[in-house]
Amino acid sequence: MRSRFSFVIKLKEKGSKEMNLSKHYRFTFELLGLLLFLAIMLPNFIWFAVPAPQDVLRTAKSVFPMIEKLGSIFQILFIAALCFLRHIPDVPLKKHYWQIGIIGMVLLYFVGWGCYYASIVNLIVLLDLCLAPCLALLLFAWERKNWIALPFGIAFLVCHVSSTVANFLIK
Repeated sequence: MRSRFSFVIKLKEKGSKEMNLSKHYRFTFELLGLLLFLAIMLPNFIWFAVPAPQDVLRTAKSVFPMIEKLGSIFQILFIAALCFLRHIPDVPLKKHYWQIGIIGMVLLYFVGWGCYYASIVNLIVLLDLCLAPCLALLLFAWERKNWIALPFGIAFLVCHVSSTVANFLIK
């Protein structure tokens, strides 16, 4: 079923004709994008309700609050692009490789939260909690050929890593 909403953005690629993105993207709901996002957010919802024994994430004061705010904006744009823009595939990728990577990153993220709740708070755990969810979502965007979501995801990753390093790893 074709969406009633469409958008037209024309890009001029080097050495090529203009490209109409409405021919390559559809404004529609991407259920798997939302399910992946909710799976990644599940440990965060638990953390909001039940603090960890050694909860450095809750007690840390932000060194660069503007970077965190900018990261939140990029995160919202990234998730919105993943959940509401679908690339009309030309050539399907071998999905099982991408799915293994995505599932692996989500499982690694859950292991990181398990370590965090077991009071194992170190460089590896904090980087896992920072990198694994971002990489899972970026792999999903790449697998779906959602080139509009990728720049937002990369910008969110840079802000998230910068904030984590500044707040927890550089003392």
